[in-house]
Amino acid sequence: MKNFNNKNIVISVAASILVIGGAVWYAGLKPADNQPAGQNTGGALAAEESSFDFGVISMAAGEVSHSFKIKNSGGGPVVVNKIYTSCMCTTAILNKGGNKSGPFGMPGHGSATRLKETIGPGEEAEIEVVFDPAAHGPEGTGLIKRVVYAETDSEAAPKFQLTFEANVTP
Repeated sequence: MKNFNNKNIVISVAASILVIGGAVWYAGLKPADNQPAGQNTGGALAAEESSFDFGVISMAAGEVSHSFKIKNSGGGPVVVNKIYTSCMCTTAILNKGGNKSGPFGMPGHGSATRLKETIGPGEEAEIEVVFDPAAHGPEGTGLIKRVVYAETDSEAAPKFQLTFEANVTP
């Protein structure tokens, strides 16, 4: 009788794990915000300029920044889901109508990357990029190139990137 009870417990636990695991897996398949997967929002973000050259900058002078103007050039809204950078020395701040989100940084280095910011058709915003030339220490001199990535719900342009470069001196 004792073996029968242990067997029932093992079967019940295994069945529970399968049911819970299946529910978690199924929930992961559902698109966020009750939108059908792959829905074309009709919107697409574009930047007035997608790259910027700071020229020669001094590590001793501290951080430098540049604002990239972006615009939803499509006919529908675009939701910006994520902004992140290619290096921990760089952060990005989304400024839409005076409301700032961020700073966003390199994934895995303690910075936030996720957000849900809707940019309507024809609406503009700015992504301010801040670069700290001293972040890599005295070895971080010379030509650098960094990237800021943004991920959206747009089928036309689900990802876009902004780049900058600088020649870092001590």
